[in-house]
Amino acid sequence: MKKGERTGRSNTWTIRTALLLVSMLFIIYGLNSFTRSAEALVTEPAQPAVMTQSESQPKRMAIIIDDAGNDMKGTAEILDIPVKLTLAVMPFLPTTKKDAAAAHEKGMDVIVHMPMEPKSGRPEWLGPGAITSSLTDEEVRERVEKAIDDVPYAIGMNNHMGSKVTSDKRIMSIVLDVCRERGLFFVDSRTNFRSVVGELAISKNMPPVGNDIFLDDRNSKPHIRQQMELAAKRAVEKNICVVIGHVGQTGLNTSSVVRESVTRLQGEIEFVGIGDLVREVWHWHAAPTLPTNNK
Repeated sequence: MKKGERTGRSNTWTIRTALLLVSMLFIIYGLNSFTRSAEALVTEPAQPAVMTQSESQPKRMAIIIDDAGNDMKGTAEILDIPVKLTLAVMPFLPTTKKDAAAAHEKGMDVIVHMPMEPKSGRPEWLGPGAITSSLTDEEVRERVEKAIDDVPYAIGMNNHMGSKVTSDKRIMSIVLDVCRERGLFFVDSRTNFRSVVGELAISKNMPPVGNDIFLDDRNSKPHIRQQMELAAKRAVEKNICVVIGHVGQTGLNTSSVVRESVTRLQGEIEFVGIGDLVREVWHWHAAPTLPTNNK
């Protein structure tokens, strides 16, 4: 046999041997894998889908309605909505006590809608007893205490306007101190993205509650519906959402859209008072150290 023929046959034998070994390995391991897969299909029961922590938590929305206390348009309609809302009532106005009492009787939460100085705007928009940057520490404390006393059943406070004052650490520290002493939390309406309320609240062991979405920054039903859709999406994704609407100029449109929206969303989202979120999400409970005369 010639040398070339021997080399060719040797190479052919090597290739055939290698193919045979690969085939045997495939039969052994492939069959074993197939058998295990088949057994799993027969013997292993279907496993239920595991819900993530976010999916298992309730989806909650707290709707705060500002500017009550002056017999404004939409107040009666808001009070007639059959879910738990939060009414933010301005102090020292003709229907302050009436609106607060009506909301309380309906099972809604009541908070003080505290007038605070904005960066711009008409002074008459503020209302009586406003907190301004020119006040002394003692004057700020006195005005906040009087406002709390004037709004029956108040469990918290938020700012009316206030884009200037909510960025002032001196003033807001006093405001939060008075709220904590009287057993109230503070909701930052977030009229200024430079607000110091959240960081101050944390430093004082208070809940850093803030508004997520304004419903009626434009007075049209399509816009308010769009904002409610954004709020619902946020509630589903983040488990909670805090929104603010108003009575008054936008009151009839806001109350109409809120009513139709809560009717449509009730199976998907739980509508709660802001006090419910404060207790259940931030685990904060009132511990007043001074008497509260607003009940």
